[in-house]
Amino acid sequence: MGIRSLLLSWTLVALLASICSAESAWHGHTTPGSTRISRFTPYYVPPGAKSYDSSSPLIHYTGTWTESFAAKYIQKSAKFTSEPGAAMSFTFTGTGIEWFGSLDSKHGIAQVYLDGNPVERVDAYNNASMSQQRVFWTFGLSQGKHTLKIVNTGDKSGASRDVVMDVDALVVTQGPPPPEALTQQNMEVSYSDMPSYPPLLDLSSKFIPEDEWTLVQNGSTGVHAMQLTIISETHALIVDKVEHNPLTISGHPAWAALYNLRTHALKPLSMQSNSFCAGGTFLSNGTLVNVGGNPVVEDHTAAADFGDVDGLQAIRIFEPCDSANVDDCWIYENHSRIRMASPRWYNTVLRISDGSAMIIGGSLKGGWINNQTTNNPTLEYFPPKNIAGSDGLPIHLPFLVDTLFSNLFPIAFSLPDGRVFMAANRDAMIYDWKTNTERRLPRIPNGVRVTYPMTGTGLLLPLSPENDYTPEILLCGGSTVDDTKPGYEISSQDPASSQCSRIVLTDAGIAIGWQVEQMPQARTMPDAVLLPTGEVLIVNGAGSGISGYGNVVDQVGASNADNPVLTPVLYDPNGPVGQRFSSAGMPTSDIPRLYHSVATLTPSGDIMIAGSNPNLDRSEVKYGTEYRVEWLGPSYMKKERPQILGGAPKVLGFGQTAQLNIRLPSTSLQGASVKVALMDLGYVTHAVHANSRLVYLKCSLSDDKSTLTITAPPNGNIYPPGPGFIYVVVDGVPSSGVKLLIGDGRSPPVDREALENLLEKTSVDQYEKSRGEEKEDDSE
Repeated sequence: MGIRSLLLSWTLVALLASICSAESAWHGHTTPGSTRISRFTPYYVPPGAKSYDSSSPLIHYTGTWTESFAAKYIQKSAKFTSEPGAAMSFTFTGTGIEWFGSLDSKHGIAQVYLDGNPVERVDAYNNASMSQQRVFWTFGLSQGKHTLKIVNTGDKSGASRDVVMDVDALVVTQGPPPPEALTQQNMEVSYSDMPSYPPLLDLSSKFIPEDEWTLVQNGSTGVHAMQLTIISETHALIVDKVEHNPLTISGHPAWAALYNLRTHALKPLSMQSNSFCAGGTFLSNGTLVNVGGNPVVEDHTAAADFGDVDGLQAIRIFEPCDSANVDDCWIYENHSRIRMASPRWYNTVLRISDGSAMIIGGSLKGGWINNQTTNNPTLEYFPPKNIAGSDGLPIHLPFLVDTLFSNLFPIAFSLPDGRVFMAANRDAMIYDWKTNTERRLPRIPNGVRVTYPMTGTGLLLPLSPENDYTPEILLCGGSTVDDTKPGYEISSQDPASSQCSRIVLTDAGIAIGWQVEQMPQARTMPDAVLLPTGEVLIVNGAGSGISGYGNVVDQVGASNADNPVLTPVLYDPNGPVGQRFSSAGMPTSDIPRLYHSVATLTPSGDIMIAGSNPNLDRSEVKYGTEYRVEWLGPSYMKKERPQILGGAPKVLGFGQTAQLNIRLPSTSLQGASVKVALMDLGYVTHAVHANSRLVYLKCSLSDDKSTLTITAPPNGNIYPPGPGFIYVVVDGVPSSGVKLLIGDGRSPPVDREALENLLEKTSVDQYEKSRGEEKEDDSE
């Protein structure tokens, strides 16, 4: 793929490409048989599903079929037909079904019917022969009986040499049992037994219909949405760990995909290493880096890891991809040329004031609760820097030693003076990265821990020139569970925290300390999403337990958490104390969003909600792997909205002005409030929204109200140089967002000596057992 614009006149990939046995990793849980290394194919029967071999008497065949026997097939047999009109039908009870078969140069096109309705034409042609492939899949069906029918159309693509169709196996997602019919007996209620206390939130008659929010399920992510970021006005990037996702690429399950926000179409992406619990950020030139992961380990592996590569030191490069056509968009990875100096699992990645990436903390290997032997109490940079004599190598942070044990995925934000706020466990600090000095802040009140696995969430509240960009931090949720306890003393029923804490990061504000508020419901693993209006949406999470899977007592399925919180809450930072939270007009979801859930604002202004997978691999038991996408629509989506008609520059330098051609709502009154929100929508994973940012721009409206003059932030401290979206907000109603690049569009600074020293002093995948040798550059 070539360079897409002049903004990429110099790319990190090109520069780094020109530069001329360890501990095992274990993520804490194995399943029976998972330590046996085997070929990683799409065929997989998750817990809660059932497989039917092609020879099952429950599968009905019509027409001429032959049976073929070979070790490459599931149960060593498969059935084939080349007869047009030959068909297979299968009636099942469940909520999903998958058809597995082969792909090769002789296969043709089949028509798939579900409950008598045509749903998809499937072309099984492939120039290479591959077996145990997922040919068709559908989930989210209503619980009950369904019939799958597959018919050989007799058609084929031009390259195919025949019209073969085959069936190797069918896998049924059984789903939950249908709810019992209500009877008069179980409907009877003794009102004398009802509690007398008032409800936590009284939503009756407190809002008018036009203020109601909407919630719609539409689309499937194809790969589980562990990590999510908006890359353009049309697409989101989704990244997962290695597991048996339904979307496939090159004959094996995919664990990254591009999701079309408008059509819900998917494009799988090829990943070269395991991105399990990685982080990410955009750089100043618009390039995205995805950082960290986990390796494959032969003595303590898991079924999901077969065939993967060590990701602990990985830095994956995704160049800007702003076109609606994403055919040429891909991820570059080559550990011999581009890597971190140290292994990191559960690291936070933050774009800082010079447009480079600060990579913070993490663990030296997969595990669960961090400890002294696995802790990586350092940070490093990409591109590498020489700070405090580090010469490109990791820099020690005492803060990440003092915050053991619950200190993975630290909460971090770049501040308007160029320094960095960090929170981990119960502590917080301001870090001056240029001088490598820490300023400790007051401890988070009431013993609340806010980072993994006692996961809360945090945001830098909106910045505005009206108050000279005074920074204020909001931390919400988490847990007071003792992080020194072993898993067998922690329960999925341990209550989460409802606490939200705010602190103003000025000398006066720090002297006052944290100000505490209470959410209507306790949450661990919540997502906090900035809206262009300046409000904060809090969504997802659980009312009890902690992050992770397979560790605590009272697990639900494999989940360490329970009691999902299904109704979002809106937080108004500028509202009166005690009246800032509201769920008025909010819809309630029926999808639990627990560990590995995500949520983000989209360019259109609604909120994309996806994920939830507290499991080792794909699972269909309670709190199983979730692929459904929800779209939460704020009430402003139903109103007449302002529009940006043109004039938005592709690149807007610091302090520069630009004129937007706009259309105000016809309902706008004289003296309407007009704001322009510049937003980084962030890279979201594990409730971490480190790069989320909202900066209100100075603006002025022309007399005819058709032109809006905006002024970019004054420097990279206020808004770290890189991509963003601008929304025009009129009387609390935002337009759709338009993407642009803030700064000069150049790459972040590169210290060549620090880079060369990193490559000289470190080895390729040096922390992975049995795979330490350098590999050929086979990036696609």
